[in-house]
Amino acid sequence: MRKWQIQVAKNRLSEVVRTAQNKGPQIITQNGVETAVLLSADDYRRLKKPALNLVAFFSKSPLRGIDLDFSRKQDENRDIEI
Repeated sequence: MRKWQIQVAKNRLSEVVRTAQNKGPQIITQNGVETAVLLSADDYRRLKKPALNLVAFFSKSPLRGIDLDFSRKQDENRDIEI
């Protein structure tokens, strides 16, 4: 990621946008502090894509349909010194 001072970014906006499209997010600084990030529209859409809810996540799992044994072993309790 390249950093651009805000004054330079304003003067060279077309270049900053092209760089964001071709090379990824570009950081804009103001008084030496990172204040903004310019993203391509594709990167933004990818970030804003809705996350799967838990049911959808598990339904897409490659382990879906496998019979798993969730029973617990009924061993005797252990003696622990405290």
